[in-house]
Amino acid sequence: MSGQGKYQPRSAFGRAIHSFEENAIAIMLGLMTMITFVNVIMRYVFNSLVIWGLEVVLVLFAWMVLFGISYGFKITAHLGVDAITNLLSPSTRRILGLLSGAICILYAIMLLKGAWDYWAPFAGMNATSGRWFPTGFETTRSRSYFETDQVPIPFDWFKAWLEQTFNSYQEGGKTIVESYSKLPRVVPYLILPVACALILYRVIEVTLRIWRGDQDSLIVSHEAEDAVEEAAARAAKEG
Repeated sequence: MSGQGKYQPRSAFGRAIHSFEENAIAIMLGLMTMITFVNVIMRYVFNSLVIWGLEVVLVLFAWMVLFGISYGFKITAHLGVDAITNLLSPSTRRILGLLSGAICILYAIMLLKGAWDYWAPFAGMNATSGRWFPTGFETTRSRSYFETDQVPIPFDWFKAWLEQTFNSYQEGGKTIVESYSKLPRVVPYLILPVACALILYRVIEVTLRIWRGDQDSLIVSHEAEDAVEEAAARAAKEG
């Protein structure tokens, strides 16, 4: 019961997250394709290039990878080995699946803490205290002035909002706003806490599916056999 490709959200919140993931992945793929295509044309036809194009594509690719982790949990697409667990009874497999889910939830919480602690200084916020799990917040030196190498800020209103939100401080009773010349790193690094929060949500969701008996594992290890069976069934139907 891999459930691969058969995900159906059970709540309005689940449908919203599902729609967000699907649209975000589609937009990122489209932007990566478009920017790469434009750069190829600019380079080989006009002997020029969009100087920030490579950096944006690299950022989008990293975003895709991190989104893909939670997406893999959602559709049960992560590979694994079940040679031993398949020898066990269904009830034992379910218990081991729940144990694996609990371990993954703890690990996802630690990932989320690490992601927040890395991103927070770039947003002018405080990182969490505690070595493994968050126990509070501690004063962290701001890194909100760090910028990307070449990526421009696309809109003036967005630039003003970023400066007011992340690169301003109080001095002598006045608000001092520092200007950005390039896109601040707080924007591309935002994917870290977002993706880790999605991973935690999806691991909890799949663990609940195991609890309900909808599936018995977090992984899929027989996708080749499933693909052959689906192709045979499709061929028989078309024939």
